[in-house]
Amino acid sequence: MSISLKIPTPLRRMTNGESTATVEGSNISECINSLDSLHPGIKDRLVGENGELHRFVNVYVNGEDIRFQEGIKTSVSSGDEISIVPAVAGG
Repeated sequence: MSISLKIPTPLRRMTNGESTATVEGSNISECINSLDSLHPGIKDRLVGENGELHRFVNVYVNGEDIRFQEGIKTSVSSGDEISIVPAVAGG
């Protein structure tokens, strides 16, 4: 199943400037692994050693925040759109 994954500007240097990638998987974790197979090392920027997303990484599936679903185990289907959004802080 093909899923579109939007890559934020700060990570595009790892994807040769690509703003989207087509990934495979049945949940967010599998899609991140698929992205990492296309662009080695990008997973380390998204996921910690504990297997969970870094706290400064926000992920949305079709505009819905996965923190309010099943986190990194949130299911995805063909045609879904995953967006990775780095947290922004300021003051």
